[in-house]
Amino acid sequence: MRIRQNGGMSVESSWAEQPGVVVLPSGAVVRGRRIADAASPADFALLLAPGPTPPWPHRRIRWPDFWIPVDRADALDALGEALRRAHRGERVEVACRGGQGRTGTALAALAVLDGMPAGQVVDWVRANYRPRAVETPWQRRWLRHLV
Repeated sequence: MRIRQNGGMSVESSWAEQPGVVVLPSGAVVRGRRIADAASPADFALLLAPGPTPPWPHRRIRWPDFWIPVDRADALDALGEALRRAHRGERVEVACRGGQGRTGTALAALAVLDGMPAGQVVDWVRANYRPRAVETPWQRRWLRHLV
């Protein structure tokens, strides 16, 4: 079964209803999770920590725990790829070790790249994903200077 989301994107209803799924400003749907948690299959995973590799297509960003990505250009390229895939209706997920700080920051970054003002994304991701997402001051600063 498929449903329509805002912006004309379609995604499986079972995917859109899973824990950790957020709807970006354009209507694109992305799932955040802990990298070690069992999860239903995705079409693409953006991995932000070492750990198990899913059997579906994925890309890993070097992103130390509690910090920001090591390579800004690579991170923006990977986030852009994830966003393009989500816009096409693919099941995209973002995952780190705890599923909170880096994952929350990446979900907030996707929202910025999708058109949300950077000053609103921390409150948005905390309201729509996890209350403690985006854990550090430097993660908040990185988001303010993302674009």
